[in-house]
Amino acid sequence: MSWETVPLGELIAPKKGSLVSGPFGSNIGSRFFVAEGVPVIRGNNITKGAQKFIEEGFVYLTEEKASEFPNCVATEDDIIFTAAGSIGQVGLIPKERRYKNYIISNKQIRARLDTEKADPLFVYYWLSSKRMVSYIESQNNGGAVPLLNLGIVRRLPVPLPSKNTQERIAAILSAYDDLIENNRRRIALLEQAARLLYREWFVHFRFSGHETASFKDGLPERWEVKQVKDLLLKVKAKPKVRKDEYEQVGSYPCVDQGQSFVGGFTNNSEAIYRDELPLIVFGDHTRALKYVDFPFARGADGTQIIKSNDDRLSQIQFYFALINVDLSNYAYARHFKFLKDQEIILPDEGTGSHFTEIVQTWFIQMQNLRDQNAQLTAARDLLLPRLMDGRIPVSM
Repeated sequence: MSWETVPLGELIAPKKGSLVSGPFGSNIGSRFFVAEGVPVIRGNNITKGAQKFIEEGFVYLTEEKASEFPNCVATEDDIIFTAAGSIGQVGLIPKERRYKNYIISNKQIRARLDTEKADPLFVYYWLSSKRMVSYIESQNNGGAVPLLNLGIVRRLPVPLPSKNTQERIAAILSAYDDLIENNRRRIALLEQAARLLYREWFVHFRFSGHETASFKDGLPERWEVKQVKDLLLKVKAKPKVRKDEYEQVGSYPCVDQGQSFVGGFTNNSEAIYRDELPLIVFGDHTRALKYVDFPFARGADGTQIIKSNDDRLSQIQFYFALINVDLSNYAYARHFKFLKDQEIILPDEGTGSHFTEIVQTWFIQMQNLRDQNAQLTAARDLLLPRLMDGRIPVSM
């Protein structure tokens, strides 16, 4: 069975401003960003099918500034496309979200559907499928920087079964995403617990045995302060994998500076870090820190590899020490040079080992949850095209 296919333009809500590009670049540049306010959706908030919407890493506009762009507001059930750079990224503003409204950036397109004709979740799943991501990438309207315009978006083909069938298909696929999202929340809670433990022990000095510890110059005895650059081990570099070389499925994950833990995949075995594990990947622009204890390739865009050169400082402890470094005052810059000049605390070997032993069990749980999510994602992605073209009938 196959469904009638229609251009996405026929499913857009019959109201002016239902399909729009973001504001002109100079009107929404970094000089307008503030610490809090109305969040701006950028490329780091949407993916190529990995996640509907990433509610992290926002920049903000004041309410007054945001009011200048009434046609660029995004809200529940709106579909978002990246229009410049990483075209193929598609997102959906969920019903459960942190903010009521958002503003799309100058590099985004927002589509608002006619919900009498189309279920937004169904359309999102279709547009974010591997088949459609590849199709959207092939529609590049630019040169060195891939571009997507409103005309291309209007012409995107969408299968259109009955509304009831759309909703049933979306519900089946959403069940997988709900499990994946639940696992993401559990991962976040485990990491938060580890961060709190680090602060309790190494910031507030309420570590195991602190009641009887001796202090000198504000530090427990045998503890010291060192600059990050004095703790870095030089790791032999492997070939980097550019973002435009990522595969949606591959033998090895690519870890980059994006908000998602894994940015894509590669089959290039020469690019893989495996003998040096665990390693820390630092995003030079985003300041993202990722503790990686599985074979991976390094994304090419602004990543640094970090490994401790001191046996007293485990990679887990180094990771949480770096998380506690505040680099937010350096705005958009190459942050690694600033990170290297920061100071962190190096505890005695016994305390450091005890912390690592506790947190290591949580990291094992986190990796198990990531593995479960990889399996759930693979199952969902296998099911999606079979549901979309009617090969698997949906019971009424």
